[in-house]
Amino acid sequence: MSTTFQLDTATSRANPTPAPMKRLTVPAIRQRKKDGVTKEPIVMLTAYTARQAQLLDAHCDLLLVGDSLGQVIYGLPSSVPVTLDMMAAHGAAVVRGSYHAVVIVDMPFGSYEASPEQAFTNAARLLKETGCAAVKLEGGEAMAETVAFLTRRGIPVMGHVGLTPQAVNQLGGYNARGRTRAEAAKIVGDARALAEAGAFAIVIEGVVEPIAVEITAAVPCPTIGIGASAQCDGQVLVTEDMLGMFERVPRFVKVYENIAETIAEAAATYAREVRDRSFPGVEQTYQPK
Repeated sequence: MSTTFQLDTATSRANPTPAPMKRLTVPAIRQRKKDGVTKEPIVMLTAYTARQAQLLDAHCDLLLVGDSLGQVIYGLPSSVPVTLDMMAAHGAAVVRGSYHAVVIVDMPFGSYEASPEQAFTNAARLLKETGCAAVKLEGGEAMAETVAFLTRRGIPVMGHVGLTPQAVNQLGGYNARGRTRAEAAKIVGDARALAEAGAFAIVIEGVVEPIAVEITAAVPCPTIGIGASAQCDGQVLVTEDMLGMFERVPRFVKVYENIAETIAEAAATYAREVRDRSFPGVEQTYQPK
């Protein structure tokens, strides 16, 4: 999806015409890190809908259709119940709503772990049905063979190490990882294995900061931090978290706006005007000519 195009605005409010622009590519993102240094940090946010993608696209290098949509959109207790159908539907919407950022779609739990062949079948489906540029999967050294299998067959892969939410049942929660020497060494080894297998970038989530710094210096591909370190080659947050849509957010989230309060106030004003019959007014109704 690296072509320039114009969207038809005649029939849908969902399709404002973008300024012509060539979409960023996976190789362009990979090449942002040269000789171990990324001069311009990589900006990444999650997106789950076409309209959200439109609003974020111009400001981001990467848009991640994360399986966090399970909690954010569907109210699920974790990302574990998320299905391939969900990821395909939301991934397609985000691609339709963007024209600049590289769109990456998470592979949900159970869609890639059994074998490299299973991973290829499901990753190929996501690329075909969404038009995304790459997939992301969780796991370290155990998934290196799968990452290599996919990349050799033309499917770019972003890795994910540290706190891996799909493994919440095994980890016993969402606590920061790498507090013991053995666990820290394993996370670093996982990242090295993914990089050697061909991952074009690696998300480092919820680890003590020295691990993130060490990984960023150790691997040739860009690292994307979330609860990691400003020294990573880029950063990602769940958009709804940083916009203040939820009362509780992880420690590593900086809340940039309180959109939940804005929505609640607007809904309250609307409800009041409906009840006192001041809405709709003349401006919102059709009068005889």
